Amino acid sequence: MLKRKISLNSTSSDSDKRPSGLRRPYHKPQDNSKGRFTNFQSRPRFDNFNRPMEFSGPNHQPKLKIIGLGGLEEVGRNMTLIEYGDDIIIIDMGLMFPEEDMPGVDYIIPDITYLKGKEKNVRGVIITHGHYDHIGAISHLIPELGYPTLYMSALTAGLVRKRHEEYKTRPLDIAVVDPDKDKVKLGAFLVEFFRVNHNIPDSFGVAVRTPLGTIVHTGDFKIDFSPLHDKPADLNRFAEIGRSGVLALLSDSTNAGNPGFQISETVVEKELDKVFADAEGMIVVGTFASLLNRVQQCISLAEKHGRKVYLDGRSMISNVEIAHELGYIKYNKGTFIEDKDIKKYPRSKILLIGTGAQGEKNAVLKRIANKDHKFLNIEKGDTVIFSSSVIPGNERSIQNLKDTFYRQGAHVFHYKMMDVHAGGHAQQEDLKLTIRLFQPKYFLPIEANYYLRVNHADVAKTMGIPETNILIPDNAQVTEFYRDGREVKAEVTKTRVPFDYVMVDGLGVGDVSGIVLRDRQVLADDGMFVVIVTVEAHTGNLVGSPDIISRGFVYMKESKKLIEEARQRVRGVCKSKGKNTERAADINEIKNAIRDEIGKFLFTKTKRRPMVLPVVIEV
Repeated sequence: MLKRKISLNSTSSDSDKRPSGLRRPYHKPQDNSKGRFTNFQSRPRFDNFNRPMEFSGPNHQPKLKIIGLGGLEEVGRNMTLIEYGDDIIIIDMGLMFPEEDMPGVDYIIPDITYLKGKEKNVRGVIITHGHYDHIGAISHLIPELGYPTLYMSALTAGLVRKRHEEYKTRPLDIAVVDPDKDKVKLGAFLVEFFRVNHNIPDSFGVAVRTPLGTIVHTGDFKIDFSPLHDKPADLNRFAEIGRSGVLALLSDSTNAGNPGFQISETVVEKELDKVFADAEGMIVVGTFASLLNRVQQCISLAEKHGRKVYLDGRSMISNVEIAHELGYIKYNKGTFIEDKDIKKYPRSKILLIGTGAQGEKNAVLKRIANKDHKFLNIEKGDTVIFSSSVIPGNERSIQNLKDTFYRQGAHVFHYKMMDVHAGGHAQQEDLKLTIRLFQPKYFLPIEANYYLRVNHADVAKTMGIPETNILIPDNAQVTEFYRDGREVKAEVTKTRVPFDYVMVDGLGVGDVSGIVLRDRQVLADDGMFVVIVTVEAHTGNLVGSPDIISRGFVYMKESKKLIEEARQRVRGVCKSKGKNTERAADINEIKNAIRDEIGKFLFTKTKRRPMVLPVVIEV
């Protein structure tokens, strides 16, 4: 048993273990004049897949537009629009975690200003897999778009529904698709799916048939010829789609700078097996809660080597419960233990799987390292495995965490020492194979920083894609495909749709502006200096002595001289503004004068610029 039971309210039969509310693909056509909810159909042949659809009326076809609202200058916040006339489909709605210069921000989501007024044109939202950088913005954005139907795999649907429970909005309209069988007609688009490998099961890419040709979006993917607990990527489908003709390939660029093939999960399991076999004390595995394939590997190895599994971390427990109920994670009865049972077993029989491999402040690994965990701590001879990659920006916190474990006598393993982690993204040889199979006319590297997309473009050139046919748009930049005679051409236009950071801070969405961030940065860098004065309302003359409060700037008990000099400056300002006045005091004028004078004074004395906050009270 896991520590906490998470109910999915499943009402399905044993043969169909899906959470309640997830619809199975079905074949009966439904009438919908708006075209937003459309039916699933059996997979068609790909013959003439790229043949333009027939249109009545003028000969001039609309342009086909592809617009990235995230994921084109960063890793995360993935969201792509494909637009033709009055029809729009969306691929993914992800979040991105904040950068170091964004204090207090929880995460960032795509800006959908461009879709305001076009909500009824959104025919559907396709979610390629269940990682937060692809699903994390759904509950924020879907209500703004009028709750269009979302199309995703069964596991992804379970994860999305569980996350959506935290939001006080109506249930999502989710349709579960089988990437091996289904297609969906969404307005002018015919959407098909193909299976890919990633480090979460049930991932797929999409082939979108449009009136101008086929657009292929890989989603996050890698090619694993011997995956564990998952089916291999469907390379035959890649080739089938490629033979029918692909107008443009939008391909994952996250690992485009890495040569060779991505290592197989089979290799990772063999390496982990060696570590488990040699470990004498407790084993602690830190990984992402979303790396369900890795979690399954560790559970299976624990059973093989006679260890009990203790799961820790809210998201870890939740994801494993969902994946187990849907049949994606399997374990024997009695494999898991709860808090109260830990002391019943010797340390050599315990495996802890938890979050915190990035050194997150309140995650499981950090609490264990700091001896703040309620039930477990590291002892000499224990084994700690970091089974994840390092997210840029987390290097220092991870190194500090490793140092702590080493000081406590643990044996520490990470991916640079041995293959205890395989990335979920294709490397250069995988990318070459993908391009070779799809044979696109145009190529758009996506889902990475600019330099990685350039690396991916260089890979495409080696596969024979002309440089003129490689398009590298930035976020919000419009890529257009249009018919020129019998040929379809493409260009990245100068047009940019409205786009900005939409930051989520607690319950606030989009209310943290650049000005607010700058204020936070000033407070973080130089602190705050509050000046409180009481003045006569009619004269502006100072009443009593100014009060001063310093936070994050100087320690007041050790800076009495500086504080007293600042008080004298404030007295001087109030005296000059209140002297010989024949009108009511201008409070704003007094505030501005105090702010300017004290700001200059403090910089002269300290070479620092704290936020000076004057508070003027009238009596």
